[in-house]
Amino acid sequence: MASVEGKVSLVGAGPGDPGLMTTRALELIGEADVIFYDRLIPPNALAGARHDAELEYVGKMPGTVHNPQEEINRRLVEAARAGKSVVRLKGGDPFTFGRGGEEAEELARAGISFEVVPGVTAAAAAAATAGIPLTHRDDSAGVAFVTGHREAGADAGQGMDPDGSLARFPGTLVFYMGVKRLAGNAADLIAGGRPAGQPAAAIQDASTPNQRVVTATLGTIAARVEEAGIRPPALIVVGDVVRHHSRLAWFGTGPLAGRRVVVTRAKHQAGKLAALLRGQGAEVIEMPVIEIEPLEPDRDALDVFARGEIDLICFTSPNSIDRFFAVLDGELEMDARDLPPLVAAIGPSTARRLKGYGIRADIVPDRALAEDLLGKLIADGHADKRILIPRALEAREELPEGLRQAGAAVTVLPLYRTVPVAPAKKLLQRAAAADAITFTAASTVRNLLAAVPGGLPGPAGISIGPVTSEAMRKAGIKVVAEASRSDLDSLAKAVAVAMDTGVEA
Repeated sequence: MASVEGKVSLVGAGPGDPGLMTTRALELIGEADVIFYDRLIPPNALAGARHDAELEYVGKMPGTVHNPQEEINRRLVEAARAGKSVVRLKGGDPFTFGRGGEEAEELARAGISFEVVPGVTAAAAAAATAGIPLTHRDDSAGVAFVTGHREAGADAGQGMDPDGSLARFPGTLVFYMGVKRLAGNAADLIAGGRPAGQPAAAIQDASTPNQRVVTATLGTIAARVEEAGIRPPALIVVGDVVRHHSRLAWFGTGPLAGRRVVVTRAKHQAGKLAALLRGQGAEVIEMPVIEIEPLEPDRDALDVFARGEIDLICFTSPNSIDRFFAVLDGELEMDARDLPPLVAAIGPSTARRLKGYGIRADIVPDRALAEDLLGKLIADGHADKRILIPRALEAREELPEGLRQAGAAVTVLPLYRTVPVAPAKKLLQRAAAADAITFTAASTVRNLLAAVPGGLPGPAGISIGPVTSEAMRKAGIKVVAEASRSDLDSLAKAVAVAMDTGVEA
């Protein structure tokens, strides 16, 4: 009978690119009480975990007995029986050379409820990012995934393919964990009848910015791998499909290929910018220097809104929108139908966030600047309105003060504040060696300096807009480039242009 106290989710985290993690995987990570994770999960895979979640490393290094499987099985059962929501996070897919089957069997024997969340397995990712179709109408009608090493206790003197069945397999062979014994495995296949001249490839660190691909023939691949210094984690692909690599290789060819870029946004907001940069080939170092801390809303300001005494509401950031609608639902039991007749957004990205709540902003300046929004409100004849401004606790006063001077009745509603986060020493060391560092708000500049007096002298500073640029200059951080519009798409483009041309803003 299954336990009702706890549950274990065997979750595949994919091959290394955080963008290839599934929605379900991210949901479970965010809900878990305890997460047992492996060595080869993607960078920042645990960023969405609860602050109070237990994070337990149970990874294994090749050739070691650290974290034996029996001990991992025992800890999974123990945590579930303690009533905890458990995630067992594995690189790739849990049921493809991930020992997920063994763990599931142990949970079933113990009567523990479990689910399995598939992940993109390394073979599929490595082949796709290397431009090697595992199957192809002209070259291969099938594919076999094979372990590249024999377990201890296997019959001595027998090779990897004692009966020649793999050599005769009429399709593509993909070897996991196959670097160490590559020379012997290749010799076994050739002895079994596989042509020595058949194309072969080795793919290291698949789907990550460090991915490397070498190609050769089955007879020469071991020497080529040794010469190139290919090391685990790497997969070996054998078959005629490898010949497509020279024409179809696409990965790592973007304008930021080979570049390291630091993202300083709060961890729950870093995803989009990180994805845009990775899409251009960058290695992204997510180093949040701020967190968004919700505030208890001012009751008097809420009452003004609840009584319908507001003609226009001005949203000054996506965070202000998220917090306002959370308060609208939780504190006032109201919704978007209770908004005033006019809604303004400080810029295009804030307007896009409003659309996610089904609201189209009536007033949006071209640039996300308080001065531009102020000018547009006055020019459009809204200076005599009763205006509500949900915002951060510490924010520039240009908008509310300018509106008051123009004759508006302004109610400011602080809903959150940004608090500094001190990055770990190792993360700072990686960031210091990066090519560029992005700043999306003046608060990220201030909080970086709070954590690292003097900032990071190595990477080039890239700003999202004029206000952030001014904060950088005041802090002594050189502004190498500034986004043409104050949004994430333009910021990502500015990084690419700056890295390509080296032109200073």
